[in-house]
Amino acid sequence: MTEEQKKNTEKKTDEKIVQEEKTEEKEKTEEKKEVNSGGEISMEKITSLLKDMMKGVKKYEDKNLEKIKVVENPPSIEEICERLKNDEFKNVVVMCGAGISVSAGIPDFRSADGLYKQLDGFELPYPEAIFDISYFKEKPEPFFRLAKNLYPGNFVPTKTHYFFKLLEQKGILQRVFTQNIDTLERVSGLSSDKIVEAHGSFGEATCQSCGAKYDHLEFKPTILKGEVPRCTKCKTGVVKPDIVFFGEGLPEKFWDLKKKDFPKADLLIVIGTSLVVQPFSTLINDVTDECPRLLINREVVGKFSEGNIYSFLMGGGSSGGFKFGRQDNSRDLKLIGDADEGIQKLVDLCGWSEEFEEILKHRNEILKTIKKKEEEKKENNEKKENDKQEKEEEKEK
Repeated sequence: MTEEQKKNTEKKTDEKIVQEEKTEEKEKTEEKKEVNSGGEISMEKITSLLKDMMKGVKKYEDKNLEKIKVVENPPSIEEICERLKNDEFKNVVVMCGAGISVSAGIPDFRSADGLYKQLDGFELPYPEAIFDISYFKEKPEPFFRLAKNLYPGNFVPTKTHYFFKLLEQKGILQRVFTQNIDTLERVSGLSSDKIVEAHGSFGEATCQSCGAKYDHLEFKPTILKGEVPRCTKCKTGVVKPDIVFFGEGLPEKFWDLKKKDFPKADLLIVIGTSLVVQPFSTLINDVTDECPRLLINREVVGKFSEGNIYSFLMGGGSSGGFKFGRQDNSRDLKLIGDADEGIQKLVDLCGWSEEFEEILKHRNEILKTIKKKEEEKKENNEKKENDKQEKEEEKEK
């Protein structure tokens, strides 16, 4: 192509863009007239406006990407581990979800064999209702039937939980923001000031009538029976664990520390979460553009999409969801697979295997204790059964 032909092509492209912009401006003017005239705007119209907005965002991004011709060049897992090994990261922030507790025997929520798929016998209007505060106020029984199977004390922290403890021990963990209510971060020995339980936990409970506070040990026996705990003070209120249900606000600690921690994070690790529940999922947008973001998950989640209106409104135009496969990806990387396996790979690449094994001794001790209790329980049950049979035989004689 000659220089003159090239100029003519560019001229035609510019003219086309100008024409499109004039058409869009005309449409916007008509829309403004419609709004100013006092007419109501339908949801279809709002959706159409948002889609047009996203088209504009995509056009702007495509135009700029073509100018700078950025080639995807995020750091590799090996490079991140080398920097961890060399103490280059000082403020590591972790975001985690139910996926990190699956190997402990606790089901996640949204997978094919997850918790929401196991609620057929609960007669719920929809699976999420079991964690809906409005439904709970009307019918608390289904939640407590489920709670006895999720209650802390029945499960042991996973390798992933102990990796957080390793980061703390090395002095580089800023915070762990967890969606989990199982308290396994606490059980692993992680300091309480390093944990933000974004969706609350079973650790404490509150009467829904008088507001009386309870430690989890006070209502544990009742919950393990699958019964509804009642307040011992007002005698009528339901004692609900301090888990954040749909329709409730998140703890103040979440809001306070998210403002403090994410802007100073120099490495963000996102692990075992579907990144579906708001506002937790938007936290990946709150780190700086220079902060590497590592996803360790069974599947890719939180991926930036030009058609994702929520991502755009939350800042997706510049620093939104993960940009895997995009030209402008300079910091997002992923390890797809099991959480514990991904963590073990990081540990091995960092050369931390011996230290990690030392920390895991705590887990092994818990496992031994649980195994011993199970054996004692089995022996007691066998003894009771034998005693029962002997009594029946004596009666027959």
